Amino acid sequence: MKKSIVVLLFLIGIQFKGYSQEKYGNTLNLGLGLGYYGYVDHPIPVLHANYEFDVAKNFTIAPFITFYSYSNQYYYGNNNKPYKYYSYHETVVPIGAKASYYFDNLLQAHPKWDFYLAGSLGFAIVNSSWDNDYTGDRNIYQGASSLYIDLHAGSEYHVNKRLGFFLDLSTGVSTIGLAIH
Repeated sequence: MKKSIVVLLFLIGIQFKGYSQEKYGNTLNLGLGLGYYGYVDHPIPVLHANYEFDVAKNFTIAPFITFYSYSNQYYYGNNNKPYKYYSYHETVVPIGAKASYYFDNLLQAHPKWDFYLAGSLGFAIVNSSWDNDYTGDRNIYQGASSLYIDLHAGSEYHVNKRLGFFLDLSTGVSTIGLAIH
C-alpha cells in the first residue's frame, strides 16, 4: 500500500511538473513608442521604462517613468504686438505605477507568449518654455491635469529566459521594446 501511494504521488508530481505559477516580475521593460495627446496635433516620440514586481498570481506592479519632449510654433499677435510665429517647447515626464494582470492561463497561451491588461496611475511633471517676447496664454497644457492615467493591452514574446520583445498598446503611450528578465 505504501509503495502504491509513493508511486501515485510520484506520477502526480511528474504530471504537474511545469504547471507551477509563472513569474512575470523582476523584469525591466524598456520601450520606444508614440504618444498622442489631445493638445498636440500629432504623435510624439516617447521613451518608457518600468520594472515589474510579482504581487500575486498573474499580477504585477511596475514603477514607471516616461519621457517625451516636443516643440511647436504658434502664430500670435494683438493690438500692442504685431502677429508673428512664437516658439514653444515642452518636456513631460510621467511617473507612477502600472498594475498588470496576465491572462496566459486563461488563454492557454504557449509558454513563449504573455498577454495582459493593465492600468497606469501617476502624475506628470511638465516643463514649458516660450520665446521671451511672447505675451499670450502660456498654458498650452489646457484643461490637462498633472494626474496621469493610462489603460493598456499588451503581449510579450520570450526569445529565451532572459530576453523578450513586447508590444504595449494603450490609450496614451503605445510602445514596443525589450523585456529583460
